[in-house]
Amino acid sequence: MARPLRIQYPGAVYHTTCRGNERKNIFTDVSDKITFLDILAQSIKIYQIKMFCYVLMDNHFHLLVETPLGNLSEFMRHFNITYTSRYNKRHKRIGHLYQGRYKSILVDKEPYLSILSRYIHLNPIRTEGMDRKTEKEKVEYLENYLWSSLQGYIDYKKSEEFIDYSMVLQEYGGNNNGGRRAYWKRISADIAEGIEIKDKIIGQSILGRDRFVEWIKEKYLKGKIDRECPALREVKRYKAKEEIIAAIEKEAGKGIEEISAERGSIRQIAMDLLYRIGGLKGIEIGKILGVDYSTVSQGRKRLMEKMQKDRDLMMLLEKIEEKLSI
Repeated sequence: MARPLRIQYPGAVYHTTCRGNERKNIFTDVSDKITFLDILAQSIKIYQIKMFCYVLMDNHFHLLVETPLGNLSEFMRHFNITYTSRYNKRHKRIGHLYQGRYKSILVDKEPYLSILSRYIHLNPIRTEGMDRKTEKEKVEYLENYLWSSLQGYIDYKKSEEFIDYSMVLQEYGGNNNGGRRAYWKRISADIAEGIEIKDKIIGQSILGRDRFVEWIKEKYLKGKIDRECPALREVKRYKAKEEIIAAIEKEAGKGIEEISAERGSIRQIAMDLLYRIGGLKGIEIGKILGVDYSTVSQGRKRLMEKMQKDRDLMMLLEKIEEKLSI
């Protein structure tokens, strides 16, 4: 299995998890959970972390955080070591509490923050036996689950000082009663419909649109080689050219032959997407579009120049990219 990537930078958002060693419990009773949340709140202040949501389960936990200082490793190391020490002392035990290092998924904030918060908050009803419960029973169980930030998301009076609610709730009308009602309504719908994100995660490490993945590759992974970091092979996977062409044809309302003949901006978009997202070389793209490979290079360059002045063109490219990333 490829080793997950460790990418840190100021403002990065992560979904982090830790499981108990040998899948054993990391919380024995209510006191452990209270201690855990106290240490979490202290660590958030020390490392200036933004905490969007959390869920505590008996043998693992989930956090959704932003790191303004780009210091996830320092935060998680301090936090986990402190809790392990307190847990071991209280229960008169020694040794590891967690199953290896924490796991983290780097998150494209704008499109995925809200859906990830809901995915995390639904965790308590994914346990064994809950599949036999009715939807009404699941809603009631989730609404009354104490060890989750969901309580503060649906009831202002139960808000916790160390949770940043506003960023997620702005999508539902704001950090007010109306926004909270809308968020709970969406959660209730998710119970019936379900949420799945695993198939969207690339290389066990990144959840984001194609342009976000491309930016991460260019800025933080460029120069690294696969044997140094096996998960890079997954990050570098490409879309099939047929899928890219179909998306462009659908948006343009015309076939690839007509697009090729017109020599317009949509053809340049095809050149760019086939190169960046399809992983094709200029000569291969030239054969598809009926042009010389040098025309492909020039076309992509002209597209970049046009988009600096034409916002609509940039939005068109982003719209097609986003459809390909879903």
